[in-house]
Amino acid sequence: MNPLSTTPFHAGQAGTDPDTPDERFYRDWPGIGTLSLRPLDPEHDLDTVYDWVSHPFARFWGMIGDSRKQVDAFYRHMQKGTTARAYLGLHDGGPAFLVECYDPRHDPVGTQYEVAPGDRGMHFLVGPPATAPIHGFSQAVINTIVAFLFRESSTQRIVVEPDVNNDAIHSLNRRAGFVYDREIRLGKKTAHLAFCTRSSAETADAHQPIRGDQTSAHLEPRRWARANRDLLTKAIAELAHERLLIPEQTVVPDASGWGEYRLEAASMQYRFRARRLELDQWWIDKHSLEKRSLEPTAQEAGDEPRPLSVEAFLLEFRQRLGIDPDNLPTYLEEIASTLAGMAYKLGRGLPDAETLALADFQTLEAAMSEGHPCFIANSGRIGFDAEDYHRYAPEAGARVRPLWLAVARACTDYSAIDGLDIDTLLRDELDERTYQRFTARLEGLTLDPADYYFMPVHPWQWRHKLAITFAGEVAEQRIVLLGEGDDDYQPQQSIRTWFNASRPQRRYVKFALSIINMGFMRGLSPHYMHGTPAINSWVQEVVNDDPELKALGFGVLREVATLGYHHAGFEAACDKHSPYQKMLACLWRESPCEQVSDRQGLMTMAALLHRDAEDRPLLPALIKASGLDAATWIDRYLAAYMTPLLHCFYAYDMVFMPHGENLILKLEDHVPVGAILKDIGEETAIFDNGQALPETARRIAVEVPEHLRILSIFNDLFDCFFRFLAQILVETDTLEAQTFWARVGTCVVDYQRRHPELAERFARFDLFAPTFTLSCLNRLQLRNNRQMIDLADPAKNLQFAGELVNPIARYRPQVQTPPEGLTSTSEVTDMAGITGEP
Repeated sequence: MNPLSTTPFHAGQAGTDPDTPDERFYRDWPGIGTLSLRPLDPEHDLDTVYDWVSHPFARFWGMIGDSRKQVDAFYRHMQKGTTARAYLGLHDGGPAFLVECYDPRHDPVGTQYEVAPGDRGMHFLVGPPATAPIHGFSQAVINTIVAFLFRESSTQRIVVEPDVNNDAIHSLNRRAGFVYDREIRLGKKTAHLAFCTRSSAETADAHQPIRGDQTSAHLEPRRWARANRDLLTKAIAELAHERLLIPEQTVVPDASGWGEYRLEAASMQYRFRARRLELDQWWIDKHSLEKRSLEPTAQEAGDEPRPLSVEAFLLEFRQRLGIDPDNLPTYLEEIASTLAGMAYKLGRGLPDAETLALADFQTLEAAMSEGHPCFIANSGRIGFDAEDYHRYAPEAGARVRPLWLAVARACTDYSAIDGLDIDTLLRDELDERTYQRFTARLEGLTLDPADYYFMPVHPWQWRHKLAITFAGEVAEQRIVLLGEGDDDYQPQQSIRTWFNASRPQRRYVKFALSIINMGFMRGLSPHYMHGTPAINSWVQEVVNDDPELKALGFGVLREVATLGYHHAGFEAACDKHSPYQKMLACLWRESPCEQVSDRQGLMTMAALLHRDAEDRPLLPALIKASGLDAATWIDRYLAAYMTPLLHCFYAYDMVFMPHGENLILKLEDHVPVGAILKDIGEETAIFDNGQALPETARRIAVEVPEHLRILSIFNDLFDCFFRFLAQILVETDTLEAQTFWARVGTCVVDYQRRHPELAERFARFDLFAPTFTLSCLNRLQLRNNRQMIDLADPAKNLQFAGELVNPIARYRPQVQTPPEGLTSTSEVTDMAGITGEP
């Protein structure tokens, strides 16, 4: 630095710190912490600054020989001026770096090149670390400063002039987006002249610095072995449940139900202890699982156990599992990614189950470790690289920001609920300063903002798809990159949906994300989404107008608006179901924070199946925190979750996909008091086509054979969620399985007693039937792991494998002869059959 320069201009003090919105700018960095900037206060910060600039490591700063008085005078003069300003950088609230921002027209560097309007200069100095050095810290600092300067719409380019001998800084500059121009002379210093434009900063390779060793630190032998054991246990249990594999019993179950079993294939034998619960749930003692060779070689130590590997297991059993050879490599890739995710989750240092039971909504969301309980390969995320995982995976818990585009209105379809125009939506979702910055960006390119919509996109989608595959749209300015927004978001369990962490009252945003995850390319179709707001409005109207649903605290999170970009070339080249027509779209969904009182909290229902690092389930800890006995807690939960779904089915022929990630529980004193359903547009179906659906919502009316309709309860609730919930209750001695299923039966009977007008439908769709059809999810994924089902006709692709014994069949109420004067069967139900006794 040249200490004679008058350095930083008065740039962008307005920041995003909620406590001091006009004094601090901050960014959160995964694995590093929070970096923030505030104006330097010479009176209070002088000791820190003097220690730094006089230290030998600051030789390129140019102040080592200056006295304390000189340093004080220099920064007091700077802060009183109008052409330069200094800022103190903080790391998690403590002093960590010094920044000077300046107008190049009033600095010696301005004599070395032609200063353009919007040019800003910058110097920074990182102080000595208070503790052990953090790899990637300096990169995070420079990226934060660059983001800070570009917050001002007037800033078009940043100039730096580092000493040519300051080797450490040059790679950091280049990774942040600086392009080196030439060498210049500034007094006695030979410097590199380098520039960073707004677009080069936004597309820089180091958008978020991830330490190189962090990308794979979780892949170490101990965690990998545990991940393989855990996932292999799950794989055997689910494949046996779906009857793709039939374990052979070798020891008859004892009085408590534990027996011994084996599986053999490809000269290998797997042995394990297991107990079979209701719904043919295989509760396998994972510590008993071992693999042995049936034909040990001379080099092997006899009958010693072999390492457990899910990949090896699938290859050994691939014929029996019927995996298509063309699908096998992709499936193995999804398995490897799932295992890597499990290894990562094992090393996060999260709170234990008891602590997590008291945690807030987003802490719980990031803590989830199970994923979909049925799918074996449930975290494929094919397309993410090692750094993307740390940035965007929900379990990383990182705060991220979407990129925003201006997209030509002529190419873009906006759809919304009545009364929500695009300008109102964007004013809700963007601060005025951000909105004006985006507008100024277009005006600076001599483009009319009235010709464009502002649209958020996932940063991965921009880098990997849009900036390349949509290059012509960008070059011809039908798409213009505007830059980051100013709110921090947190990826949710659904991965392409982000929660606004800076302003929780603002809406979720859901992006098109062209990765393969759990059997689908996770794009969004502009054609398909056009009717989404109308569907959501209709569903909400049904829910809000129903006294039963209202009394139960049931609600939905409406998807209130969608934006979809139509690429003319791809629309001419392929049909509307092609992934190429699902690359650029987004939707906004209401925040659940708007639906809870001050006394209530939120929890993703996936948390009920969560286990901490010591394999202890969260559910018993949550029940204990409530102060209720387990049976009462389960009753409250079933009333909040199952009863509304029963009512939607029986009263309206309306079904959802109510798995753990798709449902948010409202809790009061750790007890469920309501449920909020989301993903309405994609996962709602109406069986009765005669209902008065608006034309734009007709796509949710589906043709499903009558005998399959009740599977929306049997499979989606009983088999895909309650089956796992019951095992947790049993294995922790919280509640016996028979008692749990008795409570489920009671819940059904209670609902039926309240609605005798639906008796014909109760008989027609009998929840107390002796058995029901087993619908298999892993069979679907093994058959086609790129597109499991046709969303327009899901029933035709279902995979069945016989029948399951209905665990509540024994609790069917017995109908007695009605006493004189009584005609309603609900008034004469013998409730003895639902006390838990068979």
